Amino acid sequence: MALIAIPDAKLLEIRNATIWRGSSCVFEQLTLDIEQHERVAILGPNGCGKTTLLKTINRELYPVVAPGSYIRVLGREKWNVWELRKRIGVVSNDLQQCYTPTTTAIEVVISGFHSSIGVHGILAERINREQIDASMSALQSIGIASLHDTQLKHMSSGQQRRCLLARALVHDPATLILDEPTAGLDFAASFDYLERIRELARLGRNIVIVTHHLDEIPPELDRVILLKQGKVVADGPKRRVLTGEMLSDVYETAIRVAEVDGYFLAYPG
Repeated sequence: MALIAIPDAKLLEIRNATIWRGSSCVFEQLTLDIEQHERVAILGPNGCGKTTLLKTINRELYPVVAPGSYIRVLGREKWNVWELRKRIGVVSNDLQQCYTPTTTAIEVVISGFHSSIGVHGILAERINREQIDASMSALQSIGIASLHDTQLKHMSSGQQRRCLLARALVHDPATLILDEPTAGLDFAASFDYLERIRELARLGRNIVIVTHHLDEIPPELDRVILLKQGKVVADGPKRRVLTGEMLSDVYETAIRVAEVDGYFLAYPG
């Protein structure tokens, strides 16, 4: 039987967690909460722990077992991973690179039902009309239904990323986690993709963006968690966290910050 999330539980509740990734201890005694219905950016330089935290939320990594230490996602320490992935949609450039160039848009989206990369072999026998209809609806919602039978190799990078977004949306999850959402996209594709994220936020979707670029943080995101070397060095409203002084310290280079229409931009100090 699937475990049911507690309705008023936090999206993420971490207490005194030590988390290793391979042979490296990335977090030691980490404590962090993210509520449901929050829109959050997790920001920091390469190697600060962003990817490890993402994999922890997605239950790919677990903390060291110790008294008083736990990680709860939607109120549960233990999850059927397949059930959890129906509640939290994840989009990343790494996931995009896993698909073969001959995979079609509809196959990318249908694979979201099986938490797989593509729908080859025995998985193809499990596809049903309900999954096909839901996948077409997801493609329609982000404006690329006409590409349903098009292979990835014949799409732009922006169109490919939108296929991954449709894959994440196919279960209608309350929360989307976007890892470096505009990585590999040109200006036009980046602006289009960010506008779609903004629309999802306006429609009430919970958004968590993992990034090291300020311009990937849409105006609708209110909170910024700033990481450095496996520690939370700042956490709060973005106007308080995204300052030149704070970012210069974290990135160890002189940075100035400007705000334009709700977006924050970094440039050399």
